[in-house]
Amino acid sequence: MIQANRFRDQAKNREDARVRLAEILRAALHVPKKRVATKPTRASKERRLDAKRVRSTHKQRRAKRDWSGE
Repeated sequence: MIQANRFRDQAKNREDARVRLAEILRAALHVPKKRVATKPTRASKERRLDAKRVRSTHKQRRAKRDWSGE
């Protein structure tokens, strides 16, 4: 259901509703282009693994505290 009450005139509101319905139908007819699956590059794999290593060592250092020395 499309409501149109931008204008004070009923005829203008009907025309506004028709225009909006036409835009919705036009947009629905458009078929989006399919995405082509690609492989990640070597550099992106290395960046991801480096970040994982950094995060891992950060967490390992956090866990190796000696709290009995206080």
